[in-house]
Amino acid sequence: MSAQPPSASPSAAPAAPAAPTATAMRRALRRARDGVALDAAEAAVLLQARGEDLAGLCAVAARVRDAGLEQAGRPGVITYSRKVFIPLTRLCRDRCHYCTFVTVPGRLRKDGHGLYLSPDEVLDIARKGAELGCKEALFTLGDRPEDRWPEAREWLDAHGYDDTLAYVRAMAVRVLEETGLLPHLNPGVLSWTDFQRLKPVAPSMGMMLETTAVRLWSEPGGPHHGSPDKEPAVRLRVLEDAGRSAVPFTTGVLIGIGETYEERAESLLAIRRVSRAYQGVQEVIVQNFRAKPDTAMRAMPDAELSELAAAVAVARLVLGPAARIQAPPNLVDAEYALLIGAGIDDWGGVSPLTPDHVNPERPWPHVEELAERTAAAGFALRERLTIYPEYLKRGEPWLDPRLLPHVRALADPATGLAVEGVRPTGLPWQEPDEPMTGGGRTDLFRTVDTEGRTGDRRSDFDDVYGDWESLRERAAQPVPRRLESELRSALSTAADDPEKLTDDQALALFQADGEALDALTRIADELRRDTVGEDVTYCVTRNVNFTNVCYTGCRFCAFAQRRTDADAYTLSLEQVAERAEQAWRVGATEVCMQGGIHPDLPGTAYFEIARAVKERVPGIHVHAFSPMEVVNGATRTGLPVREWLLRAKDAGLDSIPGTAAEILDDEVRWVLTKGKLPAATWVEVVTAAHELGIRSSSTMMYGHVDTPKHWLGHLRLLAGIQRRTGGFTEFVTLPFVHTNAPVYLAGIARPGPTARDNRAVTAMARLLLHPHITNIQTSWVKLGAEGAAEMLRSGANDLGGTLMEETISRMAGSSWGSYKSVRDLEAIAALAGRPARQRTTLYGEVPAERRAAALASDGHLPQLLPVLD
Repeated sequence: MSAQPPSASPSAAPAAPAAPTATAMRRALRRARDGVALDAAEAAVLLQARGEDLAGLCAVAARVRDAGLEQAGRPGVITYSRKVFIPLTRLCRDRCHYCTFVTVPGRLRKDGHGLYLSPDEVLDIARKGAELGCKEALFTLGDRPEDRWPEAREWLDAHGYDDTLAYVRAMAVRVLEETGLLPHLNPGVLSWTDFQRLKPVAPSMGMMLETTAVRLWSEPGGPHHGSPDKEPAVRLRVLEDAGRSAVPFTTGVLIGIGETYEERAESLLAIRRVSRAYQGVQEVIVQNFRAKPDTAMRAMPDAELSELAAAVAVARLVLGPAARIQAPPNLVDAEYALLIGAGIDDWGGVSPLTPDHVNPERPWPHVEELAERTAAAGFALRERLTIYPEYLKRGEPWLDPRLLPHVRALADPATGLAVEGVRPTGLPWQEPDEPMTGGGRTDLFRTVDTEGRTGDRRSDFDDVYGDWESLRERAAQPVPRRLESELRSALSTAADDPEKLTDDQALALFQADGEALDALTRIADELRRDTVGEDVTYCVTRNVNFTNVCYTGCRFCAFAQRRTDADAYTLSLEQVAERAEQAWRVGATEVCMQGGIHPDLPGTAYFEIARAVKERVPGIHVHAFSPMEVVNGATRTGLPVREWLLRAKDAGLDSIPGTAAEILDDEVRWVLTKGKLPAATWVEVVTAAHELGIRSSSTMMYGHVDTPKHWLGHLRLLAGIQRRTGGFTEFVTLPFVHTNAPVYLAGIARPGPTARDNRAVTAMARLLLHPHITNIQTSWVKLGAEGAAEMLRSGANDLGGTLMEETISRMAGSSWGSYKSVRDLEAIAALAGRPARQRTTLYGEVPAERRAAALASDGHLPQLLPVLD
């Protein structure tokens, strides 16, 4: 990179603020001593504490720290991690003005280095570290260098990697298998999908937030100007996605880069908000800026140690006693007692082998010296692992099962800290030996109707979903009613040409009631008749939910269980295949298979499920695996989504359900679910499937924390996908079943949609999706026979399937049973005054033999047909 003059702009070096008044400082200190939660203004005041005020502040912070250590079961203990530093690549697409770690391809070549460390170089560092008793392999690298440097892209292509993260994943696996060190990954900004890719290979990950001061990124001269990955909103989203993905995550602030005290305080409060909402921040680093030669900020003064101590103390007070707060020991000029007194409880990673490549001029202290200095301050120094004890004790879903053997080999089972003196050894990184072993309440599909569920909520209700209080603040508010004149105009447009409906008109129609609603459903029903005719279609199908063990944390789902819950179960491959064969005997043309995101389920298990069914029943249509399951399979196997779908298709997959959509707006999704895939990823999966010739349904679950604005956006998005791909077979309306849904039990969601909502949504789906998606399906499972018949009069033309078994809606509290016979479905059509016609999954004609078998059995399983247990 070309040399730049020292930064002197207001962005990087704002004028010094006026010191707080003595009164303001006394008030803030008193509130801190009283244990009152600090606001941003009070935190900013305390960040400026010096002298006696700083001593008083640190004393309060130290007491809070000590209470937290007592609660954690390790009073008087300060921890550290013995690590090696693996600088996988020093190339980066960002241009931070204070960084000496990042370089350019030409300089690497001049110095005799490769663009990336080779596998041999990575393993050489890791092996030497293991010999010295290190237990952490810290992978540090620049953000997505292939996006900036063609040479990086060429290196990855030549070595067979899709991107830098694929190489990170591969090297993490090799380190685990050949040395036993535990990878801690710092690859920069990650997406939700990236976390799914990397979580199986690393017990923890990290990325410094640094600051939430947007101007330091957006304004010329700022330390982060020209660095796309340093936008504060982007970095906060990474912290959120880490929590959603149940990844123990390290973050922190970098002080002294030009931020104001108010901005510094807001950065700490932002970390607190994310930590409370998702519970994934395992430690917070408070790091002081150190100017380095040959950087644009070489003339900036270093952050003073008193300033660092104040920042540590305020971080402790803001984040609370349970937070783990760290200050790098090589940046504190041997003032260990000052930082301990300010409230740290961790020194971070210390390496006996490799330098701090980010601060190479600052060597690590020897562990023995660090222990002596820590003891002099009245604390014992204990080694920890890269994953903190609290996350080990939480268990699933915070640690992938494939990493358990590696972590258990190094962890003290009593404390969760490292076993002192143990040297790691390589262990296989592999899938569980028997991923589809049947067990648990495998008869739930039958007994849910006769015996019900064991309890109204899963046993980890208070932990798995995140913080309920923060969700209440984000739940959607009621929308204003539309004027009658707006409704009349919108109805006129809908009748003339629904494709010309504006967003404002559509929003008005979504809120229609009384005579206006009757007119709306009449228009939609007439459009249905003109588009697909009078027949009400249905499919003879069987649902097979092969497991309900799941830790994704969907707050609307009452189906998911933890593996130790009384209602938890997993089917074996034999049981899945047997259920498909039973369905075939009674006339089914389709088996629909979905399951929870079981932590032990390997990404290849989905292939095995499809293959087992096709081998047993070659003629049945396999409609299986939601986009969430597709992403889970792809990330667990390390395959791109398209490649995974092709392999699934080769194994027997015929189409995929468009479930896991809920509402395709992340504003709503992140209230409904803690860890499910973002809307953009859902779109990516279904689009890829369509392009590969794998068709899908599309769905919308409504009536919870959503508003008509979200319904409109969802339907517009689906129509746009269909225009591009033509891959959707139908649109399925899914009214939210509230009774046992966690988000309802927590007092956040509405008790499902009203009858008015159901009619309006069905009618508007017909109008807004026309002429792109022509089949609109209603759910008898959620609405019952009368409700489904009403939807058939409101624009719907399809009843879905016989199901034969259904547990998802029943576990949520639906009271309409688990199956419908052929006669039942045809009776619902008759209620609506229409004929019925059996169809295939893709809305084709049913072979005569299948039709005869369905009529002979009435499309449902005989009472005495055996089901394997």
